[in-house]
Amino acid sequence: MTDSKNINNPVGQGGGQRKKLSRAERQNNGPHRNLDRKGAADQKAELVRKMREKARAAADAGQTSDDTAQS
Repeated sequence: MTDSKNINNPVGQGGGQRKKLSRAERQNNGPHRNLDRKGAADQKAELVRKMREKARAAADAGQTSDDTAQS
């Protein structure tokens, strides 16, 4: 029996056809990875938003205390 080296040409696999995998999917960069990356990007955006809000609140608090000290 001949062993196939090409994943898209499954000789002797014994059970129907096999889905052809794209190059990205063979390298484990398929559509599921895109969803993971989107989730990570969403988390990062949320973290950046929170950090900006904290920095803005700290700047506002510092500004108001400076204003009262000068009065």
